[in-house]
Amino acid sequence: MADFTQKSVVKSAVRTLASSIADLTTFNSLIQDILENNPWGCTAYTSAGVNKPPVEKTSQYFTGKVIYEDAEAKTIGNVTIKANSTSGFNTAISNTLANAALTTAMAGSPSHDSSEDSFSTTLKCHNSNGELYSVTFKRDSISLSSYEADSIRTNLDTWADSIGILA
Repeated sequence: MADFTQKSVVKSAVRTLASSIADLTTFNSLIQDILENNPWGCTAYTSAGVNKPPVEKTSQYFTGKVIYEDAEAKTIGNVTIKANSTSGFNTAISNTLANAALTTAMAGSPSHDSSEDSFSTTLKCHNSNGELYSVTFKRDSISLSSYEADSIRTNLDTWADSIGILA
């Protein structure tokens, strides 16, 4: 009977940030800089006859809460907002805060504490050695997944060390 033979060693790694990324604007600026400047030296490639960029965004989401407090500042309810775009997130927060009928129904005053928001963006990258790997940014961590070559992790680690907010 035949045995399975290992063909690859796929790895993952996580970098926990000392401090959370301050806000959505800072987070989006970081992601946009990576997409525009390709700091990891990724290369363009072709997949199923389609030309692909060296680094591409494959998913993202933004989550936050609008809380409702009574006259004694006690939380009496909340609405969770989750959107797949910055504009969708900001619009949903603004509309929820401004919704008089919802404020009346919740019987409290609405507020949004952006320090509790969470963000996530996953980038797919093509290394010059032909490997495809993913880097997921969250407000408090960076995850590297589906890589084999240790040089990919080393390269990402060196880059992150040079970015103050990623310490």
